[in-house]
This record gives sequence, C-alpha cells and structure tokens, in this order.
Amino acid sequence: MFNEANIEITTNNTLSSSNTINSSTHNLNQAISKAQDKLLSLQDKDGFWVFELEADCTIPSEYIMMMHYVGEIDEPLQAKMANYLRPRQSEDGSYPLFTGGMGDLSCSVKVYYALKMAGDSIDAPHMTKLRNYILSQGGAAKANVFTRIALATFEQLPWRGVPYIPVEIMLFPSWFPFHLDKVSYWSRTVMVPLFILCTLKATAKNPNKVNVLELFVTHPDEEKHYFPERTLLNKIFLGLDYLGRTTRPLIPKKMNDLAIEKAKDWFIERLNGEDGLGAIAPAMMAAYEAMLLLGMPKDHEHVATARKAIDKLLVINEHDAYCQPCLSPVWDTALTTLALQESDKIGNSQSLTRAYDWLKSKQLSDEPGDWRISKPDLAGGGWAFQFANPHYPDVDDTAVVAFAMADSNLSNLDESIHRATRWVVGMQSKNGGYGAFDVDNTYHYLNEIPFADHGALLDPPTSDVSARCAMLMARVAKDHAEYLPALERTIEYLRAEQEEDGSWFGRWGTNYIYGTWSVLLGLEQTNLPKNDPIYTKAAKWLKSVQREDGGWGEDNYSYHDKSHSGQYRFSTAFQTAWAVLGLIATGEIHSPEVKAGIDFILRNQQADGVWNDKCFTAPGFPKVFYLKYHGYDKFFPLWALARYRNELECRASSQLAGGIHTIPGDKK
Repeated sequence: MFNEANIEITTNNTLSSSNTINSSTHNLNQAISKAQDKLLSLQDKDGFWVFELEADCTIPSEYIMMMHYVGEIDEPLQAKMANYLRPRQSEDGSYPLFTGGMGDLSCSVKVYYALKMAGDSIDAPHMTKLRNYILSQGGAAKANVFTRIALATFEQLPWRGVPYIPVEIMLFPSWFPFHLDKVSYWSRTVMVPLFILCTLKATAKNPNKVNVLELFVTHPDEEKHYFPERTLLNKIFLGLDYLGRTTRPLIPKKMNDLAIEKAKDWFIERLNGEDGLGAIAPAMMAAYEAMLLLGMPKDHEHVATARKAIDKLLVINEHDAYCQPCLSPVWDTALTTLALQESDKIGNSQSLTRAYDWLKSKQLSDEPGDWRISKPDLAGGGWAFQFANPHYPDVDDTAVVAFAMADSNLSNLDESIHRATRWVVGMQSKNGGYGAFDVDNTYHYLNEIPFADHGALLDPPTSDVSARCAMLMARVAKDHAEYLPALERTIEYLRAEQEEDGSWFGRWGTNYIYGTWSVLLGLEQTNLPKNDPIYTKAAKWLKSVQREDGGWGEDNYSYHDKSHSGQYRFSTAFQTAWAVLGLIATGEIHSPEVKAGIDFILRNQQADGVWNDKCFTAPGFPKVFYLKYHGYDKFFPLWALARYRNELECRASSQLAGGIHTIPGDKK
C-alpha cells in the first residue's frame, strides 16, 4: 500500500508501474467517456441539469387527496398515480418510507385512503393486507400529526385529534418561546397555511364521500389517546394545548381576523410564482387549500398560479405518475459540473460555461429572505436548491456551487464566488457549524410540542453542510485570508462531531457513508496533514464497512439504529463512489479497498454509460421522510472514476519526471 509514510520508487519500477497504469487507464477512460457523454446529453438548452426527485408514497397520495379536497378529480391522472402506488406495497401489506424499509403507519394510512378514492375495493387483496397492517399498528388514530390533520379535513376524525395550532400564533412577539422565526424554513412554510386550515376547521368537498372509518380500532369520536405523553416537557406542552382549546372562545373576533390576515399576507408574500411556497409540495398544497378556504376564487391569479406550481412537480409516464416533493436543479447542476470538471475540465469547458452562466443568473442578492431576521446586515449571495426560492437560499447548495466555480478555473466567476463565500461565512452558527437555511436554529425544546411528533421542526448545524462550507472556505482562503477564522471554527466543529468509530452522521444524505465522504472532501482542501487522526480514523471506518463485492452500501435504517451504519443488503454505485472519493481524500489512492471500489463501479456500469441504483439516497427528514435523487447514480460514479484516474496519472507523471521520487502521505 502506498499510503504509508514515505516510499522510494526506482526508475525501472516507475516505468513498469506506468505501463500497468496505462493499461488500466484505457478501461477507465472508456467508462469515463461513456458516462460523461450521457451526462452531457442530459444538459438542458439553458445550461442546467435537473433529475427526478422521488419521495415515498406519501406525496402522490396527498396529491390524490388534494384533488378530492377541492372536488376536481382528474380521473386518468388519478389512475396513473394508483398504478404507481400499488406495486410499492411491502409483503406485510404496509408501505415503507424507503426501499426495503419497515412499514410506516402514516404513509400506509394515506396510501389506503388515496387508493380507495381511486376506486380500489376494500375487499381487494392488497387493500385487505394494507388495512390489516394499519389496524395491527393501532389504527389510523396512531398516525402522525400531518396525517391526522388530513383525516380531520375529510371529517374522518374530530378536530380534537389534531394539535391546537391557532392562527393567533402569527401575533406572538419574537421573544415568545414559540415563534415562527424559531423553527426551520420548511416548518414555517407548511405551518402558516395550516394555522388557517386548522383554525377554520377546513372541510374537504370529498365529492364521492369516501371514508376510511374501517381503519380505526376505536371509533374516532370515542378515541381518548391521540396524544401519548413522551417526556415531562411534552406533558407540559400537552397541558398548554388543553388550556388553549378551552380558552379559545375568549379570543376576540377582531384578533382572530387580524391573525388570519397576517398569516395570509405572510404566505402570499412567499408564494414564489410557479415555483410555489417554499418550493416544496406540502407547503404548496396547504397554501392552495388555505386560499380556497378564505374564499379566493380558483381563477384568482394567486390561486391559479399556486396550482400550476404544484402541477409542475408531476412526473407523468405512460402507465404511472407521481408527484415530486420539489425540484433540485441547482443541486443537480453543481454536482454534475464537479463530475465533469474531474473527467475533462478543458474538453467540457463549453458545457461548463453554459452551466455557470445559468447558475450566475440564479444567484441571489438583495431579495428579502427569512434568514435576514437573524442576519439583517449580511449581504446576499446564496443560491436556492430549486429553480426559484428567493426567501430561502440554501447554505449547502451555495457552498457547492461556489466551490465548483472556484474549481473550474473559468473566467468571470470571481465576483460570484466571493459574494457566495462571504454569505456562507456570515451564516455560521455559534458552534462553528452550519445549518441548511438558518443560523443557530437550535431551539430543541420545540420538538416536544404536540405538532412536532415528526421531530423535524428545526434546522440545527450538521456535519455534511458544515463540511462543504469548509471545503469552499479552504479553497478561496488560499488567496484570501479573511475566510480563515471561520474555517478554523468549522474544522473544530467537525472534529467534535466525528463519531467514536471515525465516521460522521449524514443529515442530508444516507448516512454515515455520506457524512464521512462530505467531511473528508471538505478537509482535503485544508492544510491538515493526512496522518491527522481525523483522517486515519475515518479511513479505517470506511474500510471496515466495505462489502465483499468491493462496493459500499447503506440504507436509511441506520437513521433508526446506528448499529446499522454503513450497512445494506447490497452495494450501490453512488455510495461506493462516496467511499472511494473519501478514501482518496485521505491519501489512500493505492489501497486495495479503493481499487476494489473502482472495479465494482466499472462492473456495474450500464450500456448507456450510467448506473441504475434503485434505492433511496437521502433523508428529507430522518425517520420521517426519504428521497431518491435520480441523478446520484449518474454523476457520483463518474466523479469517482475520473478522480481515481487523475490521481494515478498525476502520481505516475511525478514518478517518471523524478526518476526517484518521494511520495508524501498527505496531499496530492
């Protein structure tokens, strides 16, 4: 292995090694060329890439329910969505949140209701199995808050089965223990229209009068345990919930009307055209239904545009259809450019230039944004995740885009790079880490309120986002020392976050393999020596979870049980790419583990040049909501193959040039 201290190589050995490298490089180049050509063919004429973003069966089910809520049912589309839902049922009758996962009660309840709305008989075998599973888990009364709100709007359970979230929350002062500014962007964009729906007790049109009372163990009117007590703090919040309900009649109508108007103004300001409120499906659907509830006609500009935003998320195939949770063009474009830069920076310059021209057009500046509440004097410069979402630039996306620009060596990008880097530095939390959208969003007690049974109310700093911020800051700090203090704080944060086994938790990708890859790529841009324990522990962990076939794989069960970190039933090309890139970042280019990983990727490349990993690749919210990025098995394997080839060629060139050459065990 060539990752040990310093190794001397003679000229003869260098030439022999070079011949071997040339032979293997031929195969690599062929694979890289095929993958690269496929990716280039998928670039939009405007310069961006966007791949499908698939969630679990919850979102398509909610789309069907939305059609029945407003009383406008597209029968052909509903039939295609039902075709999408049926084959995703597990053997036990349930519906999981990710490929091969355990059944999820809330998802299963929504799928059952959607399929019944679509005309499936409750006596059909798949419906009987699904119903039996739901009843075995305690019935629909035990589903999560969002599912119970949906059931309440369809009059399937009483509103007392839903947390008390009065619209008057909009009038709370900022110092109040619960305030919109204290929760994450995705929470506030969903909650504000829900305040209206729940306060006014929205009622679905439900033209076919579809009910699901057969899903309740106890009749919903007689159910007494909608809110099981979890902790002492949760018990206190439940008491406040009861107090709020009982004192509801005392709230003056004038105050109620003022709060409704403020909530309406809040989300209309953020409707975001045809990209939708928060650019995420749950918020868009809630806003659409709230506007209709407030009496706005369907042909009103805001209402019609909100519906267009939802329908832009649809993926309609010949036989099935589903609704995406959101769109990911900025994320997809940034990661694709990094893969293409690694494969052929010069040869791909024309395509890359088009991509960066498009990205420059999407960079934010002085637009209003919720992040400004905590950072009012910070100049803008970020990017959103989606086509447009100006109120909510994404720190993670911003770091990746700006780093890719810096890595491209293309002209006319410096201004964008430094605006982005200054914004990223300004978004640092007190502990040195970075959240995805907000600064110091760490009011953890709020996860105990009845509404937050999903445990995803907040946006605290995470290792993966922080690592990419470090990657950017380290890259640009080589010529601009102003970024060094923030970088040093982030490195210390990452040291503190490293798990005992050497890995890092991956908040926005599955999971410890993703987190470890993210951090190692960030640290690689710094001056830390490769014999630093932060590297060696991580490399040891990655090697320890490599599978017998040479690949790596980890499914989302590791979010539920850490003992499954780095484990899966099979290897995937994209997670193998993460592990390979991570090991190369630690200086392990010549390790047998890296070679085996590369061989796995090469063996599994398809004839069209890309790969086909069918599993889900990321959490939306761990334990609650998972995603499949359809681009991950296209650009990450290419990135790893190209990086491997380039590292080998770089080392071979150094050896040939020097005759006898000393390879340091730190940086390339």
